[in-house]
Amino acid sequence: MLEMFSGLEPTIAVTLILSLGFVLAFEFINGFHDTANAVATVIYTQSMKPQLAVVLSGIFNFLGVFAGGLAVAYAIVNLLPVDLLVSVNSAKGLVMVFSLLASAIIWNLGTWYFGIPSSSSHTLIGSILGVGIANSLLNGTTLAHGVNWGKAIDVGLSLLLSPLVGGGLAALLVLALIKLRPLSNIHKTPFQRQQVEGRKHPPFWARFMLIVSAMGMSFSHGSNDGQKGVGLVMLVLIGIVPAQFVVNMESDAYQIEHTRTAAVHMKEFYQRHEAAFAAKYPAKAEPLAAGKRFECAPTDTVAHADALLAAIGSVQSYQELPADKRWEVRTQLLCLADAAKKADKLPGVTPAEKQHVKSLHKDLTATTEYAPFWVIVAVALALGIGTMIGWKRVVKTVGEKIGKKDMTYSQGMSAQIVAGTSIGLASLFGFPVSTTHILSSAVAGTMVANRAGLQFSTIRSILMAWVLTLPVCMSLAIGFYWLGVKLFV
Repeated sequence: MLEMFSGLEPTIAVTLILSLGFVLAFEFINGFHDTANAVATVIYTQSMKPQLAVVLSGIFNFLGVFAGGLAVAYAIVNLLPVDLLVSVNSAKGLVMVFSLLASAIIWNLGTWYFGIPSSSSHTLIGSILGVGIANSLLNGTTLAHGVNWGKAIDVGLSLLLSPLVGGGLAALLVLALIKLRPLSNIHKTPFQRQQVEGRKHPPFWARFMLIVSAMGMSFSHGSNDGQKGVGLVMLVLIGIVPAQFVVNMESDAYQIEHTRTAAVHMKEFYQRHEAAFAAKYPAKAEPLAAGKRFECAPTDTVAHADALLAAIGSVQSYQELPADKRWEVRTQLLCLADAAKKADKLPGVTPAEKQHVKSLHKDLTATTEYAPFWVIVAVALALGIGTMIGWKRVVKTVGEKIGKKDMTYSQGMSAQIVAGTSIGLASLFGFPVSTTHILSSAVAGTMVANRAGLQFSTIRSILMAWVLTLPVCMSLAIGFYWLGVKLFV
């Protein structure tokens, strides 16, 4: 880790420290902003003491970051267009990172202060979209070029559908428990349990499931939200110290050979489907040239493949390449991977060819979509420590203000089991989802199923935050990016 500071000018070293601190601050705030989603029901039902619940939640958030992989990390990063990703080593790239983080942090702190359960994922995605739009406006290009809208639509659908799925499944689970065990104590509230039976804690199995589901949800939250921080740290590292991070310097000869092979196969695939590529993705006005090395177009696939093969040569390790060649490798890999992704949508491509292209995409991104171990540790620590602080404001909203009646043990179990499972599956398949939205909707679903009614003032506040998060964060990011480019670029 410390070797990345070797040979850096003092100004660049300070910029690197501040940038990394900014990303970790976002993850820290994400921790205490979203902790309530994992501990609200377990605290409210008196299954665990608040201090113990929050500490254990922090630990499981920490562990979840390690187990989460990198699919969500790069799903978030790839919301930005390829042209902007390959130029992140410029001053404009650094302004981009600071702009999206500043807008996300401001909105997160504001909603946390007022106790409104809002989504850190939603916040970050809105900020990224704002930066992409601002970059298009400043460059005079179309908005279609400024954001990877295909990826944005996929992410938007996961954010939209996951709360609906969470609310519906949680409601069904409560109804199933009522039907199967109508007289069970799990349908009592903590107040009823204490007043009628004189017992403070839930029944054993209810308490066990509440604790297990709370820790499971914390783990799932870490595996999903922690990845987003990992992706942002990698953007910073690539932008400030590209020589060490543009490609995975630990890649072995086997991985590099797979990269070469994938480039050759992608070139051959393009040549077989050149007419389809040209029809669906027309060539730009100017062909690929030295002065246009950051222009990624599917019709330049052959040129990108040849440039990649020439840059890699016969090396067995990226350590053998000079810094400029490493950046060249990254640029061409991103462009080829983009072409592979777009090839999946070509007319006339057989299912077998689509599977082949997906395999090529995986091989082409194997040495660019990575994260050093210390990055994962740093993000995990920031998220875990943040989880242990500042949890009370949102816990009260989730536990008491969504329904008109107190939450029963069965409602708490159902909401947490569904939310934790949904988030875990989303992380497995690389879908960025909102922990806050899923749990809030799951709690609301259990209230409806139990005929407890909803407090529409709270629901209205949550919906307003949900609706306003994207436009507000986009606007803030556009403003910060425009100001930063005018002042520093």
